Amino acid sequence: MSAQPLTFAEFYPRYLREHSRRGTRVLHFVGTTLFLLSMVLLFLTGSWQWLPLGIVAAYGFAWVGHFFVEKNRPATFQHPWYSLLGDFRLYADLWRGREKF
Repeated sequence: MSAQPLTFAEFYPRYLREHSRRGTRVLHFVGTTLFLLSMVLLFLTGSWQWLPLGIVAAYGFAWVGHFFVEKNRPATFQHPWYSLLGDFRLYADLWRGREKF
């Protein structure tokens, strides 16, 4: 991902290409699930300790996927907001069956 995309619609196809391997998608899915679970626990318990744990889980699983499965750099380093939005869109698309693991 070299040039700054003008829109998320331009960014997302690149995001999918950099998340093409099943292992990367599975690791992203697990990390995002753990993040969302941590947010539920934060709201249920009122304990903010869940927020950093969720963030570490999400990025930890995702970055393992990039560095060891996909063998590329996470888009987070160049496009943090589009990357975050891409993570949640891929997560939703995997749940809906619009994308495959």
